[in-house]
Amino acid sequence: MTTNKTLLGIAAGIVAGAFWGLVFLAPRLAADFPPLQLSAGRYLAYGLVAAVLVAPSWRRLKGALGWREWRALAWLSVIGNILYYVLLARAVQTGGVAMTAFVIGLLPLAVTLVGSREHHSPTLRELLPSLACSMAGLVCISWQSLATSGWSSLTGLLCAGGALVSWTTYAVSNSRWLARLAHVSAQDWSLLTGVVTGLEAIVLAVPAFYGDTLVHTNSDWLRFAGLVGAMALFCSVLGNGLWNVASRALPLTLTGQMIVFETIFASLYGYLWEGRWPTPLEAVALALLVAGVVLCTRAHREETRVTTALEADMRTG
Repeated sequence: MTTNKTLLGIAAGIVAGAFWGLVFLAPRLAADFPPLQLSAGRYLAYGLVAAVLVAPSWRRLKGALGWREWRALAWLSVIGNILYYVLLARAVQTGGVAMTAFVIGLLPLAVTLVGSREHHSPTLRELLPSLACSMAGLVCISWQSLATSGWSSLTGLLCAGGALVSWTTYAVSNSRWLARLAHVSAQDWSLLTGVVTGLEAIVLAVPAFYGDTLVHTNSDWLRFAGLVGAMALFCSVLGNGLWNVASRALPLTLTGQMIVFETIFASLYGYLWEGRWPTPLEAVALALLVAGVVLCTRAHREETRVTTALEADMRTG
């Protein structure tokens, strides 16, 4: 793992988190639209934008992928996009942003723990300081909101937990597929995922919009269209493309830590939306989350040095 490659992966992960943090605001901005409609609208728009962008490379990519790859794209599209966002939106609308952000914030820990079992990864003991900082930060960032508003509903908690499992599975599977497909760029894989997600969203749109009894004005629908279009472009096309760059450049244990930035940026956007500065406890939380990423990066540097030294000894011996 070279320094330049690591820096590229970290930068891509940070910017992806900046885009993804926006999805926590969307259910609040369109609270009068149910989660199923938000998910269907977002991913129909994602599929349309991705199809336009991938069109010039379609013939080449179609020949480069076999049945197994297309089946993987279908599976990844379901668990990483449609199912995840339906559960996330439902959790935000029934359980609140704070509780949802707290549960989803466990993603870095879950992905890093899975990644620690892979070959040439730092040991769990070496990753413990990073994981401890991340966990402490997540507890702090949610403590005040949870103390004032409570857990709101069991439904919201269960949906947030389901979203956690869904996206952890996606992150691990997607990283492994990217490692196998060296002949497909990270951005092309993201766009293909978008095309497949868009096709699946057509099926989702039937129960989402057919027989809708809610009354919306033309301005409501324009706001909805603008919101799902913005999410498709920034959160899905750009965010997912950058995430694939990070997934290809970094080991899974470090990639997992990059998800922390989704929580960090979601919190910052929330402060801007509410027109306030973070409280002292929230500021400490954000510092702990960043410290977790720094410690995780340092653990990987140490592991790289040890591995390089061992390989040099084997060659000279």
